[in-house]
Amino acid sequence: MDVVIIGAGVVGAACAYYASRSGLSVAVVDRGPVAGGTTGAGEGNLLVSDKEAGPELGLALLSTELWRDLCAELPHTIEYETKGGLVVAPDDTTLKALRQFAEGQRVAGVVSAEVGPDALYDLEPHLAPGLAGGFHYPQDAQVQPALAAAHLLAASGAEVYPGEEVTGFLLESGRVRGVRTSRRTLRAPRVVNAAGTWAGAVAGLAGTTLPVLPRRGFVLVTEPLPRVVRHKVYAADYVADVASDSAALQSSGVVEGTPSGPVLIGATRERVGFDRTLSTEALRRLAAQAAALFPFLADVRVMRTYHGFRPYLPDHLPAIGPDPRVPGLLHACGHEGAGIGLAPATGALIAAALTGAEPPAPLHPFRPDRFPEGAGPGPSAGRDRGHPAPNPPGRADHPEETP
Repeated sequence: MDVVIIGAGVVGAACAYYASRSGLSVAVVDRGPVAGGTTGAGEGNLLVSDKEAGPELGLALLSTELWRDLCAELPHTIEYETKGGLVVAPDDTTLKALRQFAEGQRVAGVVSAEVGPDALYDLEPHLAPGLAGGFHYPQDAQVQPALAAAHLLAASGAEVYPGEEVTGFLLESGRVRGVRTSRRTLRAPRVVNAAGTWAGAVAGLAGTTLPVLPRRGFVLVTEPLPRVVRHKVYAADYVADVASDSAALQSSGVVEGTPSGPVLIGATRERVGFDRTLSTEALRRLAAQAAALFPFLADVRVMRTYHGFRPYLPDHLPAIGPDPRVPGLLHACGHEGAGIGLAPATGALIAAALTGAEPPAPLHPFRPDRFPEGAGPGPSAGRDRGHPAPNPPGRADHPEETP
């Protein structure tokens, strides 16, 4: 075996897919089922619209191309949909801030178009009246995340061991030689940590640190409706919530239709460890903000709600690539809410690092050892299973692809 990947979410599956395509033999192990963590709780959005020019946006643009290729390569549907995103502004001040944000993105290769108040309702006829305008992002897309993870993993041909927790690393003279699980020993000269919100704990098993923390989010799911919401539509303050360092509850209206009929409503963010308690305040905010964007939703039934935990790193960038502190250990984690969107680029970067090939994007901004020595996943890491952006007008403090 050439490499063991810890984590069978969409990031781990993408790493397995691209490593296998590079000629490596791969094993994937996960304490739960395929897509049983953050991936299964995600909405599947592939976004460039919420990212300013910088390393993360570069990964997002690369992944936009790779997702398009994967849709053609994979033998089964992943419900890839190029529906585009629409960011709306309630007033001229907010619209001006969006205009400046979009200009910076455009230099980096993002396609967007300003939409005036009249044309806004041509794109989304059911939006609330009186909005000042917005920006349309045709590159934004969506996949069904659990399907994407499952089909990437199947196409990789990897040996898959679900329901097996990694209990330790095999180390010789400080170098990785494989892992021990609750059922077996898997020997390999390289191990990839793609354990999502548990990546900090996995790093600890290898004798190193990575300050990954869980960031909880909720999603409301309505009764099935005709396709009344055509794009992913969100208020401008969503971008700021993504970039916030605050641990407190934050919410901003994010609404999108699905091919099967239900409307998905997000997004909240808060750092509460792995607390799975249902937050009525979070749900109340979501419902109110969704109805503020689309008034008809006030009379639509919510059929269910779900929540998950995004793997958060303090600088809002993922950790991708070799860990120089533990030879043979690589990381592919900490994507927070962007993991589904950034999975293909992450997998391609990991495959290049494993084979010594030229990476398709710079690795340096994502180096796993960039955090202060001794930083760890925090005191809540073992209790349960489980990018900077501009300040938007009207928000002093600042979900994304996942709830």
